[in-house]
Amino acid sequence: MKIKNILVSQPEPRNGKSPYLDLANENNVKIDFRTFIEVKGVDTRDFRKQKINLADFQSVIFTSRTAIDHYFRIAEQMRYTVPDTMKYFCTSESVALYLQKYIQYRKRKIFYGQRTIEDLLPTFKKHKNDAFLLPLSDIHKDTVPNFLEKHKLKYTKAILYRTVSSNLSDLGDLKYDVLVFYSPSGIKSLFENFPNFEQKDTLIASFGTATADAVEKAGLRLDIKAPSPKAPSMTMALEQYIKAINSNNKK
Repeated sequence: MKIKNILVSQPEPRNGKSPYLDLANENNVKIDFRTFIEVKGVDTRDFRKQKINLADFQSVIFTSRTAIDHYFRIAEQMRYTVPDTMKYFCTSESVALYLQKYIQYRKRKIFYGQRTIEDLLPTFKKHKNDAFLLPLSDIHKDTVPNFLEKHKLKYTKAILYRTVSSNLSDLGDLKYDVLVFYSPSGIKSLFENFPNFEQKDTLIASFGTATADAVEKAGLRLDIKAPSPKAPSMTMALEQYIKAINSNNKK
């Protein structure tokens, strides 16, 4: 079967630049983009059920821009004014810089790591008596909570947003040669939108160990997996597979 079209379960590139667009042009395949999941903020009623008082925390830990958006959203909705003395711990500089959307960056206590939460350990030790708030999604990795527990830091999880399945009814019968997934939530969305989905000749591509596990647990056949030593990115894995299968079809 020659690969002619691919559906990628991610947002369409906005700036017209993407390895996927290069892949499409160089291999004469059609690539569509569609998010299988979306993020929705927890409302104040559900937040109150968590029995969290934002004023009890001297520090907040951010793992993503989305976490920042929803922290300040819920603070505004709860009529809580974030004090100038609040300390911000961010997992990367890019996350930290996003704070400029909400605060005067240069006048605040902001700390960030190079790549992971582990980079911030010396700074955490200097503020070990603080109460830390950790804004998260209902679906999250335990890397940061495990780190905080390991080093006996006092923290509280705050579920401020949820990952839900998108409405994909407009995709019809989902007739694509390849479906590309980046998260277990994408696999969940597939079956919520298409409960009678049968893989048949459709190829499934996944990125990351957790996504690959979700594919297999769902009873699907995993055809293309990334990252790997020969294909560190999803587009490289797809290109290698496309060239191999399309060249065989020419013989």
